[in-house]
Amino acid sequence: MSRIAILGWGSLIWDLELLTPHATGNWLMEAGPRLPMEFSRISPKRKLGLVVCLDPSAGVECTTNVIQSTKSEISHTIDDLAARERAPLNLIGAVHRNGLRKGRMPDVCKTVAEWCNKHGWDGAVWTDLEPNFFDHTNQVFTIDAGLAYLHTLTGENLIEAHKYIESAPNQTQTPLRDALAKDAWWQGLKENGQS
Repeated sequence: MSRIAILGWGSLIWDLELLTPHATGNWLMEAGPRLPMEFSRISPKRKLGLVVCLDPSAGVECTTNVIQSTKSEISHTIDDLAARERAPLNLIGAVHRNGLRKGRMPDVCKTVAEWCNKHGWDGAVWTDLEPNFFDHTNQVFTIDAGLAYLHTLTGENLIEAHKYIESAPNQTQTPLRDALAKDAWWQGLKENGQS
């Protein structure tokens, strides 16, 4: 039977949601490959807060986490993750020992395939949503631009943005998150119970 890994680094860790019946066991924290990520995606699902995504330009390598799919067909695991992410199939990355290489970034596909071979997985899937900061703001993502954007959020949008970033696993440690850890305004939101 084929063993297929689901890789996670953001909200999947604390909220499998629709994926719950399609995953087995607990998350294996810090067991996955290191991939380039940053909080450079503005998410309608998360009330326009910044969410983490694979970003080869602004991102830094962070360790991913792994949970096993209940499915042995890679196509079924892709469908399951797409449903949870409410994403089109072309934005779910996947590799499999059958030769499948599917994703926006060939380097990521290569890294994941090598990790699968080394750790005895037949394949792996991951969320491959693009950074879209420029599309929403007309600005290239930088730490200063990300901080400025967060400052424009108010009410439930700001609460959701704060909750998401603070809930991400500790190993999802990106330059923006480092900056927020030193930002008095952001830390004040935590003290005031914003998340």
